[in-house]
Amino acid sequence: MSYLLPHLHSGWAVDQAILAEEERLVVIRFGHDWDETCMQMDEVLASVAETIKNFAVLYLVDITEVPDFNTMYELYDPSTVMFFFRNKHIMIDLGTGNNNKINWALKDKQEFIDIVETVYRGARKGRGLVIAPKDYSTKYRY
Repeated sequence: MSYLLPHLHSGWAVDQAILAEEERLVVIRFGHDWDETCMQMDEVLASVAETIKNFAVLYLVDITEVPDFNTMYELYDPSTVMFFFRNKHIMIDLGTGNNNKINWALKDKQEFIDIVETVYRGARKGRGLVIAPKDYSTKYRY
C-alpha cells in the first residue's frame, strides 16, 4: 500500500515537509516498504489518508535511503510513526514507556484516526506531550 502515499527521498525533503506545514499535523512513517510490519501500517495509513487530510498529512520515509534521522530519533524498529506540528516533534503517551513514537503496526483504522485527532488537538493547544485515547501497556508486549 506504500505506493498510495507520498515518499520523502532525502533528509532535506523531510525537513521541508515538517517546516512547510503550518496548520496540519505531519505524520511520518519511518521504515521499509518491503517490511511486513510497515505493510500493515501503510495499509491503515493509506485507508485513513482521505479521512484525515483536513488536519494531518502523511509521508513515508525509507530509513535505508534516508539514514539522517536514524540516530536522532532512535529508528531501530521495523516501523515507526512520528508526529510533528509546526516544526516541533509531538510526543504521545501510549502507556508503553516510549513517548516519542508508535513502533508497532496498528490494525484498526478508527484507532489510528483517534490517535491522530488527539495529537492534533493537543498540538494546537501548544502541548508537547499528548495522552493517547487508549492505554497500550497491556495490549503489546515489549
